[in-house]
Amino acid sequence: MPHSIDLPDACQWLTQSRLIPAPAPLTLNWLFNEDSLTRRLTWLSNDGFSVTPLFEGWQPLRDDECAALTLAPASIGWVREVYLRGQGQPWVFARSVAARSALQGDGLHMDELGSRSLGELLFCDQAFTRQAIEVCHYPRQWLPTADQADGLWARRSRFDRGSLSVLVAEIFLPSFWHALHAHPENC
Repeated sequence: MPHSIDLPDACQWLTQSRLIPAPAPLTLNWLFNEDSLTRRLTWLSNDGFSVTPLFEGWQPLRDDECAALTLAPASIGWVREVYLRGQGQPWVFARSVAARSALQGDGLHMDELGSRSLGELLFCDQAFTRQAIEVCHYPRQWLPTADQADGLWARRSRFDRGSLSVLVAEIFLPSFWHALHAHPENC
């Protein structure tokens, strides 16, 4: 079941220059690094990285997603929610969305990814350009039930290719930070 509960002003997405006070340098590094998160998680997990799909399908997008994609409120889009896992543990909850109108006929088949990483696909296609990374403390109601907690850091950015825009949000779960701090050489 998708996690599309809309809450007014639930999350204020901020660029790094507007983030006051700034989090610790290690947190900033993971939030604002523009490299592929898939590649970084693969490295951190010593090649123990995997993707577990949770939900994929058409549904009305949240207001903040519609605004980021310059769509009318409640526009229908493709929603993909997955866990990015390291060593079998869910480290990141990711939610990717794109407008139905932009996906139809574009050739990006988000519905065929299965357990493959969307991020890797976006980074391998040089026609995609990445917009600024924004961060927030993700609303607990937008997370899978098992991971609902306050104050979890999330980041998102929009990837554009022609008329297609894909908005990718990545929420760092407590298990990720635990794994990162358990291996100081990885910091």
